[in-house]
Amino acid sequence: MILRRIVFVLAMMFGAVTSQLPEYAQQYRQRLGGAVDELQRMLADFDRDAGASNMDREQGIARLRADPDPFVQQRGVRVSEAEVRATRLEAQLQDFSRAGSFGRLTSLAHNFDFGVAQRAYETFEPAVPLTVEGGVTAAVGFLAALLSLRFVTGLPARVRRRRARGRISHPA
Repeated sequence: MILRRIVFVLAMMFGAVTSQLPEYAQQYRQRLGGAVDELQRMLADFDRDAGASNMDREQGIARLRADPDPFVQQRGVRVSEAEVRATRLEAQLQDFSRAGSFGRLTSLAHNFDFGVAQRAYETFEPAVPLTVEGGVTAAVGFLAALLSLRFVTGLPARVRRRRARGRISHPA
C-alpha cells in the first residue's frame, strides 16, 4: 500500500517536471532571439567596417585571414564562425515561429544550440502550465512515470509468484 503511494507521488513529481518543457522551450526561444539579434548586430558592424574600406563581408574575412598576424587571422575565423552560427540560429528561430504548440518542443530537440540552452537553463524560472501543451506534457510525464514505476516495483512480486507456482525453476 505504501509502495503504491510512493509510486503515485513520484509520478506526480515527474508530471510536474515534464509540464515545464513548454515553458523552457519558450524561454529558450527568447534567448535564441537575443542571440540572433546580437550576431546580426555584430555582423552588421563588420559589414559597415568592411564597406568603409570598399569591401564586402567575404572580402573583409579573406583579408583578415590572409594577414600575417595570428591575432588578425583569428578575428577572420571568428567572423566566419559567427556568420555560420547566425544562419543556423536564424533558421531555428524561423522553425520555432512556424511550429505549433508541440512543434516547438520538437524543434527544440532537433535544433538544439548548447550555448543558448545552457544560458536558458541557468536563468530558467518554472511557471504554472495553463496551456493545453503544458497539461498534455504533464499528463504524458505522469503516465510514463506511473507505468514505468509500477512495472519496476511490481517485477519482484511477479517473479516470486511465478517461482511459487513452479513456472520458474530455481537454479541448481
